[in-house]
Amino acid sequence: MQNEELYEEIDSSQSITQRYLGLSLTKFLSLIFIVLALGVYIGVLLYGTNSLEVLFELQEYENYLQSETSRLKHENAELQREYFELKEISAQ
Repeated sequence: MQNEELYEEIDSSQSITQRYLGLSLTKFLSLIFIVLALGVYIGVLLYGTNSLEVLFELQEYENYLQSETSRLKHENAELQREYFELKEISAQ
């Protein structure tokens, strides 16, 4: 009989979080808040406006480099043609 009364007293004095998780309600809520805040912070770091701006700037820079490469190849072909024409003229 004493054991049953003791269990009933323990059950009624503990909160749900203490019974199932072993944490007081304030500690449990604090832990939940910390986990949510950390999740939001990491989400902003990964998917925030800074990340998008950097991505767009890198894509723009990549397009610039590709067009610059194409322009330099064309310029190189022109200069090589001119070089070989001059070399042919000097050989004659």
